[in-house]
Amino acid sequence: MRTTLYIYNVTFAKLLPMSLRESLAIIGVIFLLCFFPVHSFGAAKVDPSKGPVTIEAHSISYDKGKDTYDAKGDVLIVFSGGLLLAESATLNRTSNEALAEGYVMLISNNDILEGDKVTFNIETETGIAYEGKMFLAKNHFYLSGSTIEKTGEATYRINDATATTCDGISPDWRLTGSELNVTIDGYGTLKNSKLLAKDIPIFYIPYFLFPAKTTRQSGLLLPHLSYSRDKLGADVEIPFYWAISENTDATFYQRYMSKRGFKEGVEFRYFINNNSFGTFYGDFMNDTGRVVDTQGGISRNWQSDHKRWSYYLHHETTFSPSLFLRADIRKVSDNWYFKDFSSHNYYLENYSKKETNRFKKISFVGDEALGSLDSTVRLVKNWQLYSLTALVRYTDDFSTASNDATLQKYPEISFKGIKQPIWSTPLYFEFDAAYDYYYRSEGAKGHLYDLQPVFSLPLRWNDYLQVTPQAGVKSTFWNRDDSFDTVNAVYSKNGDRQMYTAGATAKTEIHRIFDIGGEVIDKIRHGITPEVTYTYVSHAYQDDAPDFVTHIPEQSTLTYSLTNALLARLNEKGGGKSYREFLRFKLSQTYDFKEAKSGDTIPPADKKPFSDIDIELDVKPFQYLSFLARNKYDVDSGEWKKSSYDLHISDWRGDSVTLGYRNIKSVTNEIMPSGSSAPFAPYNQYTQVPLEEINLSLKAVLTKNLSLIHVYRINELDNQTIEKTYGLIYSKQCWTVDVRYTETHDDKRYIVALTLYGLGKVGGK
Repeated sequence: MRTTLYIYNVTFAKLLPMSLRESLAIIGVIFLLCFFPVHSFGAAKVDPSKGPVTIEAHSISYDKGKDTYDAKGDVLIVFSGGLLLAESATLNRTSNEALAEGYVMLISNNDILEGDKVTFNIETETGIAYEGKMFLAKNHFYLSGSTIEKTGEATYRINDATATTCDGISPDWRLTGSELNVTIDGYGTLKNSKLLAKDIPIFYIPYFLFPAKTTRQSGLLLPHLSYSRDKLGADVEIPFYWAISENTDATFYQRYMSKRGFKEGVEFRYFINNNSFGTFYGDFMNDTGRVVDTQGGISRNWQSDHKRWSYYLHHETTFSPSLFLRADIRKVSDNWYFKDFSSHNYYLENYSKKETNRFKKISFVGDEALGSLDSTVRLVKNWQLYSLTALVRYTDDFSTASNDATLQKYPEISFKGIKQPIWSTPLYFEFDAAYDYYYRSEGAKGHLYDLQPVFSLPLRWNDYLQVTPQAGVKSTFWNRDDSFDTVNAVYSKNGDRQMYTAGATAKTEIHRIFDIGGEVIDKIRHGITPEVTYTYVSHAYQDDAPDFVTHIPEQSTLTYSLTNALLARLNEKGGGKSYREFLRFKLSQTYDFKEAKSGDTIPPADKKPFSDIDIELDVKPFQYLSFLARNKYDVDSGEWKKSSYDLHISDWRGDSVTLGYRNIKSVTNEIMPSGSSAPFAPYNQYTQVPLEEINLSLKAVLTKNLSLIHVYRINELDNQTIEKTYGLIYSKQCWTVDVRYTETHDDKRYIVALTLYGLGKVGGK
């Protein structure tokens, strides 16, 4: 006959006297409190007052002399969030020592602890499980050992330890060691560790660090291994992680390249508080490579050792919600740094499109295509309607042998006023004011002042038409402070210009909603949006302006566009709704009145008032298919000046094909100058060099575990292969092997990368 107790409102303090019901309730929850407290399970500590604790056993007794309570025979303790199974459970109230024997199993929030015998102390919340096994669901880790000792709130020491993320009795891989220390949802360290494939030893590491995930502990990280036939040779990097303090840590990168020598790097990260943190990285090497090379008209002939280095500093401090400081300092020793180390470097490994990780904010792709590198420090103060920014910018131009003629900004001070109504009138006002000091060793340098106020009057006729006329003035003043020939110089030492701007934007939308009533597509909204913008910029004499003053041409243009968009409302499982714009098609063109009225200065046959037609097409009918096109059509010559297509197809298995095509002739584009955001800001022109490029990326799932990848990129104009990669990826439940061969125009690389689920990657790309 089994005895069942239902316990409510249990307290775990030392009580005199203690009832049988209270004592047995302790047995029911001590395992949760001792072995898996608050951080172990990612939940709040168990509060029995929020639910009953049920204890079942064949017999429950109390020894008054020993002050001990015993539950024997298929003990089952059910509490909020889990349950405990044991052959017997005993609690000594005097010493606060408890013992569970037989087959002991604790299950809570999908985490499992098993052992032949478990001893624990209620007061210190520590204990030992003998011949224990643990499964941590959040990290999918299986841990076992002769003893599992709980040494703190969420920390454990395991002797004769084994760790793996593989399911099954005979795991594909496992780590073994004499002693394992692990922090739940943190990191683990393993002494005298061996990596075994089945029962075959692969390698030995005296002291190994592996992620279990957020808390930091010092140790070796997984190495990077690759082979570069022409540039680097055998490439081995072994990082060491050092948890210096609660708020600081460092990673040391020891890298050997057989054709280059040793490269040493260090990353130091600090976290003062949520409002102040940063990262510093630096590396140095004595490059023993002998290289003769030419790139972009710049040549090198390195026949002796070269000292090469790079460093990076990112720091942010938020003084208040409206005041912050940010620094991004990036420097390299030479123009060839990213070309030589384009296959693997710190900047590539820490590149991030989105700044969600405060310690991973490299905003550029550090490969051979990088043409320049900017270092900036900015202090920003925001108000409700205004913004003040102080900026220092230094640019390294990799396309020139010397950086002496590259313009640098330090400082730039800009003050902006966002669009705001003028008192209670319908008029709006905004402005953009800036001061820049341009510096360089060779060429013009000096001070530049800009002020541009703009007035606007937004008008709306119900939901049919929006018209916004605008008018403003742009005043620019400069003062050169470099030495130049004042007698024969074309440019003046001091100067100014004033330009008037005006224009208007008119926009409307016509739409209709079609009731489809399908199983997936509920409704489709078709919208047609015509838009017309007129822009006027007055003429200003600026032939005497130095080259650090952006030339602004006289302008009288009308830009018109027509956008078609199809928006679908989708039925989701569970009755919810979602929206997807599955088609967008836009045509736009500009008409230049100044060009059309140029009179006899331009022959009629050479007048080209109509610009290229810009064509944008986005098609995304469902999640596995997307097509994008960005084209320019020359109405005068009848040629496509730019053709750009991207097609992506995938399926539920993981097969995917991405095909891109670029064919760009000499195209002149107009871009807003740096630092300008006000309407009618002058445009700066740049010419895009011709190219014709084909990009193909293929992934084919051959079997459940085996996938084929292929990357092909070719420059058709130069008949040059940019990249050609062949690879096989073999994946199991807890590990992946990635084998690749990559061929570029100047190198051939062989890569074998082993990824162990839960630990990371051995090898690299």
